[in-house]
Amino acid sequence: MEKIRRQERRIAITKILVDHPSQLFSLSFFSGLFIAAKSTVCEDVEAIRIAMEQFGLGKLETVSGAAGGIKYIPFQSEKRVEEILLDLSTKLSAPDRIIPGGYIFMSDLVFNAHLMSPVGEIFMNRFIAAAPDYVMTVETKGIPLAYSTARAFNLPLITVRSGSRVTEGPTVSINYVTGSSRRIQTMSLPRRAIPVGARVLIIDDFMKAGGTARGMVDLAEEVGATVVGIGVLVATAEPAQKLVKDYLPLLILQAVDEHNKITEIRPAGRN
Repeated sequence: MEKIRRQERRIAITKILVDHPSQLFSLSFFSGLFIAAKSTVCEDVEAIRIAMEQFGLGKLETVSGAAGGIKYIPFQSEKRVEEILLDLSTKLSAPDRIIPGGYIFMSDLVFNAHLMSPVGEIFMNRFIAAAPDYVMTVETKGIPLAYSTARAFNLPLITVRSGSRVTEGPTVSINYVTGSSRRIQTMSLPRRAIPVGARVLIIDDFMKAGGTARGMVDLAEEVGATVVGIGVLVATAEPAQKLVKDYLPLLILQAVDEHNKITEIRPAGRN
């Protein structure tokens, strides 16, 4: 194999780490891949670490010990988080997004991987201390956002369905009441999807009264899992009392004036 120059090696290491967020790589892996001494790889990693911190591109975390190594942790500075959420607020506030019934059209945004990838990283940073084992969402609009979060965590994604599928084997189903319309609906989950005792992070795109989130919490508990956090992209200001107590919204929808085509939406925590 032709000798790899230092600059090329560092670019390759960076690419591998960024493509596999939160995944641990041993120094031996890179040493063998590039036929380089571990000390050389350590120098490369330190240079990459400094560059990432300098430009706010994420963090490199070192895990010591025989089973240790390095992993890339996606990280958004508070300034960058504010920029991302303000941009989304502006996009969602566009008058042409208001549709009959006072709803906001969001599908084009939540299914935009370029927009949702950094949002998933924001959720990962917010919930990293909760140490989840799985990310859970409900079909369908919550999937892109939950997938981005799961990727940032390097965790499996579990999708709750509105009905069971023969191809998924035995399922657990529950009935739940939607908080806004007070309708009874059903959601189901394959029994083998989550092991007993697993820690689950719930991610969804929208919350009004919290009925869907409450249903996912109940379903997770039904299979013996523990919900360690609930994150939503947009939550309505009213009703203030949701059906779940602890949840983290990134944006707050204050009001929608369908007649005048005005939407009031802002980043959570901002007056």
